[in-house]
Amino acid sequence: MKGEDRSVMNPVNRLVIVSNRLPIVLNHDEGGSWQVQEGSGGLVSALAPVLKNRGGVWIGWPGTTEEENGNIKNVLEEETKSFGYSMKPVILTLEEKQKYYEGFANEIIWPLFHDMTAHCNFNPEYWQVYQQVNRKFADVVYQNIRENDFIWIHDYHLMNIATELRSAGVRSELAFFLHIPFPPLDIMVRLPWRFQILHSLLEFNLIGFQTMRDRRNFIHCVKTLIPGVRVFGKGQVQTIRVGEHEIRIGAFPIGIDFHGFVKLAATPEVSEKAWFIHEDLTDRVIILGVDRLDYTKGIPERLKAYRNALARYPELQENVTFVQAVVPSRRSLPRYAALKTEIERLVGEINGQFTRSGWVPIHYFFRSLSRPELLAYYRTSEIALLTPLKDGMNLVAKEYCACKIEENGVLILSEFAGAAAQLQKYAELVNPHDIEGIAETIYRAYKMEPEKRKIRMRRLRYIIRKYDIFWWVDSFLKAAFARDLKDFPYIEDYIPTEENN
Repeated sequence: MKGEDRSVMNPVNRLVIVSNRLPIVLNHDEGGSWQVQEGSGGLVSALAPVLKNRGGVWIGWPGTTEEENGNIKNVLEEETKSFGYSMKPVILTLEEKQKYYEGFANEIIWPLFHDMTAHCNFNPEYWQVYQQVNRKFADVVYQNIRENDFIWIHDYHLMNIATELRSAGVRSELAFFLHIPFPPLDIMVRLPWRFQILHSLLEFNLIGFQTMRDRRNFIHCVKTLIPGVRVFGKGQVQTIRVGEHEIRIGAFPIGIDFHGFVKLAATPEVSEKAWFIHEDLTDRVIILGVDRLDYTKGIPERLKAYRNALARYPELQENVTFVQAVVPSRRSLPRYAALKTEIERLVGEINGQFTRSGWVPIHYFFRSLSRPELLAYYRTSEIALLTPLKDGMNLVAKEYCACKIEENGVLILSEFAGAAAQLQKYAELVNPHDIEGIAETIYRAYKMEPEKRKIRMRRLRYIIRKYDIFWWVDSFLKAAFARDLKDFPYIEDYIPTEENN
């Protein structure tokens, strides 16, 4: 096209993100047409602002199946121009969705890596389909990469993709980041396909974990189960050598777009919603829990702790309100449906036991909150109660602190959340299994002096601001490719086209 800047249309360095899901959600409207919404979740909220308008590529499953595919590629091309990068879909069959996503990923790896082996279903068909889908992803990657691209694979759904990419002849440097915990050796050995998974992970050039604990677990597994492995170095990044191949292994705790959250939290829309919440719960201290529906989040244990606190500390009655938001997730899996039932039973029991005229102890939502509504609750809640049994990071903890622009909150956080490693000095850490200990911490947070709250929250926000999402990407890219974000320049008004895809 005449007069176009070809360097803008074809950026020399492209960041190629590969994850299970694209950063959008597709749904049919009443007329049967596709509607596109921005996705939610930690990975999307973390990476979307980084990749936006840099002319890269995001490869992932759009959440639909071949049976309902229709004109999805045309929809993606039309609807994602505003994102400033290309989206390439990996289309799964219904069987693949059931056995790869619901099966291997969520009935084997998810519970296993969260140390909940009793929840695992080691169905051998799941492994076969997991390999098959990883091969599908590898095919789409192979078809859409260029020589100078930097390929960054994400999370437990795609741990076998390096084997498939190497088999296809891809010799580019490959980086992988695991967003969930990596299990210790005594848990990992229960996976029937542990050797295949470890060998595939060792085909990457860099593997990133959320915490030093996760990295230590991985190195221990590799040294014990893979012959001839040698480990070198200290600090944030170590090196594993297998034969002539070297793999860098690092701990890179993921952050959030701190300034983006601060800016949104201060908008008139959020401020107005926060005011209405405050007016509705006047003279009450709000305790907030926000979680996806999942058995790793410790929601029943949290509710029991709150009940214990109300019973042991009558001063809390009629003076605090616990707002628990549960975002629907994986409802097709029986275990999640049973968890929802248990949560609602506990909420009903506690409200039935303690409700007084003009006061209900728990306000419970089972739905997704809009971004303005969520941020309004962050701003209004004096206490955040986040008690996962085990978590890779827990970005809700960081989002909550970022949105406390008045610096008047207390963060109660599970010691088994990855975020605890960074925030432990100024958060109130709890053992999520210790019902009485959590209850005591709730009461201590309630009684904490305003000035002490302010000092601790200010320091929490400093840590989260310093180690934000852009720091995370920079540190990872430097370790992976000796690059940082400035090597993937922001392109004003970038619009993906077939020529630059």
